Amino acid sequence: MFKKFASDALGLSDIGVVVPKEDFDKTDSDDFIFNEIDEQIYFLIKTKADEYCFTNYALIHVDGANAISKKRLLRRYDYEHATIESVLLETAGTIDLDVEIKFTIGDIPMSIDIHKKFLNEIKDLYKALHAISLEQKSNTYKFDSAKQSLSLAASALGRVGNNEVAPASSFEDITKFSHEWLLQQKKQYVKKDYGDVFERYIHN
Repeated sequence: MFKKFASDALGLSDIGVVVPKEDFDKTDSDDFIFNEIDEQIYFLIKTKADEYCFTNYALIHVDGANAISKKRLLRRYDYEHATIESVLLETAGTIDLDVEIKFTIGDIPMSIDIHKKFLNEIKDLYKALHAISLEQKSNTYKFDSAKQSLSLAASALGRVGNNEVAPASSFEDITKFSHEWLLQQKKQYVKKDYGDVFERYIHN
């Protein structure tokens, strides 16, 4: 028991391992996958206390208080609402046991230590997260530009005016068109499923 406490206190238990695909179903994270919407696990890192599960829809963090406690807190960060930013990879030095991948998802900073023998796998994860980050930024810019264009168009239409159309009727038509048009733009630029990115970069 003392060895377990010492390992936890020194942080040695926090060095993660990359779980192979054939063992995904043996993890806690697997119980929280939305199979109903074809959610799939693409990458999974496990420490004695935590699991970091990357699916095509979200990052699922099974957060353990420490390596000894059996209590777990489930946190889910859907890519649709949580932007990935500042992806960094710190490789191991001569005497280091681990590599470290860091990123922010939403406004939550993540820092995960993984045993250096999994460096090649972590490089793949780094590429995937960086690619998702770039795509999210590009889509956000395009969606914001679309909303600005709609606002400018509505403003210009209001200045032109039309005495043959009742104001209430004109307002209703513009509102309906704007709502439907924005929904189309959202479907195009607010992406939920990043399975194509993971399949491009993850080789497990």
